[in-house]
Amino acid sequence: MNKTWFVTGSTRGIGAEIVKAALRQGDRVVATGRDPAAIRDAFADAGDRVLALALDVTDAAQITAAVEAAIQRFGRIDVLVNNAGYGHLGLFEETAAGDAERQFATNVFGLFIFNLSSVAGLRGGLGGSLYCASKFAVEGFSESLAQEVAPFGIHVTVVEPGFFRTDFLDETSVRFGSNAIADYAEVSAQIRNGYSERNHQQAGDPAKLADVIVDLAGREKPPFRYAAGTDAAAIFAAKIERLQGEYEATRPLSPTTDGSF
Repeated sequence: MNKTWFVTGSTRGIGAEIVKAALRQGDRVVATGRDPAAIRDAFADAGDRVLALALDVTDAAQITAAVEAAIQRFGRIDVLVNNAGYGHLGLFEETAAGDAERQFATNVFGLFIFNLSSVAGLRGGLGGSLYCASKFAVEGFSESLAQEVAPFGIHVTVVEPGFFRTDFLDETSVRFGSNAIADYAEVSAQIRNGYSERNHQQAGDPAKLADVIVDLAGREKPPFRYAAGTDAAAIFAAKIERLQGEYEATRPLSPTTDGSF
């Protein structure tokens, strides 16, 4: 049976590729983003199998309206892909007061069932304090949500892409801290230059990722966590090794805090 997908952040990047992959297998897609006209133009050949809707995931009223429009048009939603988001990169002390709220409003609060996380949800990194914090939140939220919806036959998969060739690092997408601090000047410049040099040189192919997501959506028991890309898999393995080492190092101390009754 063909599925109905609801994809946020469909205007470009991984979201747009997921829409394409779902359409290739004959499914229907509710494609949402801040520019529905651009989405309609991009998928005009799909006809009535695509419903393009305006959706700012930080706007609760728009979320409700989009879901209602999707149900009215297609009758149901089979696969939800929470893809919308952006990266606020740079050193924490150089960020402004509202940067964290805006990062979480889009990457976390707008996500509340494929949840797009990142390797930044597995490992913190230099210059990624706000972005990593938002993705760690996605991981914890998803682990809890998976247990809550399992009795209804709903599966949750967290997708943790490594570095993919999207517009993520473009000036129109990525944001950096605006409060320059002299002590951080050198490392801050290195971070920005490093991301600029990596932009559109990443190993990951978003079209191939979209095909894998469509494949996972068709499985009876999709995995909870999927590290996408060899770089993501290496980070995943390193995190497991690090946790194992920390566990073994502190294991003798763990029972010493138990009380007696």
